[in-house]
Amino acid sequence: MRKISWAAAAAAAALALVSGCSSVGPAATPAPPPIGASTAPVGGTCDTQAAQWALGKNGTAKVLEEARVRAGARMARVLHKGQPVTMEFDAQRLNLEVDGSGKITAARCG
Repeated sequence: MRKISWAAAAAAAALALVSGCSSVGPAATPAPPPIGASTAPVGGTCDTQAAQWALGKNGTAKVLEEARVRAGARMARVLHKGQPVTMEFDAQRLNLEVDGSGKITAARCG
């Protein structure tokens, strides 16, 4: 009888430990926007023509953000030659392609 009691106690302790690790907490809240993030309205589609002014400029964070705001895009990214990229189409994303020296060679939405 004594062996069964120890087995039951060990099983209960293990169950208590496991259940403590698997509790579900409140849903995570979204992170606040980064300091200095644009307050430009989002939700529209990206306008490729509005970002063409960036061609020939260095692909800096400042130029990237200004191009994103002017194009009305929700997000923007810099693409380097030969860089693997996701190919899903996003009508609210601006893609700025840069050459080896960091100059913007193309601006397109998607």
